[in-house]
Amino acid sequence: MKLNKGVIYILLGASFFGFTPIFAKLGFSFGYSLGQINIVQMVISFFLLWSLTLIKRASFKGLNKKNIVQIMITGCLIGLTSIFYYGSMEYLPASLAIILMFQFVWIGIILEWIFSKIKPAPITILSIILILIGVFFASNFVNGDIGGLPYKGLIFGILSAFTYAGFIFCSGKVAVNVDPWTRSSLMVTGSTILVFIVFMHDIPTVLPLESDLLSIAVGVSLFGAVLPPLFFAAGAPLVSGGVANILTSIELPIAILSASLILSEVVTPLQWVGIAIILVAIAFNELGNNFFRVRKHH
Repeated sequence: MKLNKGVIYILLGASFFGFTPIFAKLGFSFGYSLGQINIVQMVISFFLLWSLTLIKRASFKGLNKKNIVQIMITGCLIGLTSIFYYGSMEYLPASLAIILMFQFVWIGIILEWIFSKIKPAPITILSIILILIGVFFASNFVNGDIGGLPYKGLIFGILSAFTYAGFIFCSGKVAVNVDPWTRSSLMVTGSTILVFIVFMHDIPTVLPLESDLLSIAVGVSLFGAVLPPLFFAAGAPLVSGGVANILTSIELPIAILSASLILSEVVTPLQWVGIAIILVAIAFNELGNNFFRVRKHH
């Protein structure tokens, strides 16, 4: 029963994250800038996370000047991910921006190889090849549609994958013994400072705060920065790391399906084939490694 609850929590957390592109796209359709959306999102996330941290009376044990700076720098990577991810959506269909950002899966494996000297197993290399094949179909490259798209959007999309992979890599190494709530709040502090520096010229344009911008920012904050960590924190201890990684990949079809249904973006059958290949590759990497580990043990 515990496993089932953990699975449900992680599926919910990943599903919530899949709805963030809708709010970002709506923000751009209302005429708000990338800076305005990011500024208000970070401010709301900052106050929500710190409020929850203080209400829960989270522990500050294990904090020192060095790891506070490290945690905040790690938070800057999620701030950069937000900038690049939404920036990609400003120029590209949300479905393509999501596919580009999802390349963090294989980029993360490369980062582990370079910095942690963890050489990928043959099955992992095969999974990376499958993911790249899936991207080829999912990006609609076959129909030549990608050629006419703005390169700025494509570059932002790939950069979001690198910064998100960097965030995941660093968050697994930095101050891991510190209370997760305290870490999350310090991370959002780092990302808020970064966004304020990058979009300094946009700060005066946020006030007076319009109701449409507030609604969009609340949606992005709740579905992107508050609800997913809450459900991941509740579900992750109840399942294995491999199962958690497979479950979080549900974000990809949820995000693309919501973009198709709510934003009326056209997703071709061939693109769905590509998305399916990406999901199979992620599951294959996690389950395959575990399967061969069990076989070897026996």
